[in-house]
Amino acid sequence: MNSNKATSIDVTVKSNLITTFFHILQNGFMIKARVGCSIRDFLCEQCSLSHEYITEKISTIFLDGKPVDNMDSAIIRDGSSLALSGAMPGLAGAVMRSGSCYASFRGSITHRESRLECRREWGMLNLKLFNIIMSELGLDFLKRGIFIKLIDLKDFLSKQADGLQQGCREILLNQAPVKLSQLQDVQFSSQSDLVFLSVKSETKHGN
Repeated sequence: MNSNKATSIDVTVKSNLITTFFHILQNGFMIKARVGCSIRDFLCEQCSLSHEYITEKISTIFLDGKPVDNMDSAIIRDGSSLALSGAMPGLAGAVMRSGSCYASFRGSITHRESRLECRREWGMLNLKLFNIIMSELGLDFLKRGIFIKLIDLKDFLSKQADGLQQGCREILLNQAPVKLSQLQDVQFSSQSDLVFLSVKSETKHGN
């Protein structure tokens, strides 16, 4: 995937509509990141999260589909998939929780860091956010911008068309104003199957 050639789409919506885009955060999106670092370093240095927030709020972590117990030894690599969640309910949630006393029940699927040499460099990271993590960090990611597959964006737009039609204030396609209906038909660059999407809520005036 060539993110450097990605089409950019900037969306401004009513403030009560922005959480509609949380569906994308849960289903998965991509960001440019410095890889070759631990999960903790990524969260602290690149997401600007405090150690207290990470410890208190992020209860469950999956790296490349495997639950992580030690975020200091689990290394993010180019193309890695990282899922972050707050506490999940029930026994399944307890078993998957980082550092859980029930971790032995999932021993065969727990993430084990390989000894392969890994250097810090720019790469693409696949992210998924769930429950309280999605609620508290989602707006920030959307505002800064995320990469999403074109096919996934078109699917999202078709499913949310009615609400977005009423709530979109402005849409810019490569900095040029367009209507929502035009996004489904526009011809995107054949050099990339990614779209760089940023979403923000309208600014209220006169307060």
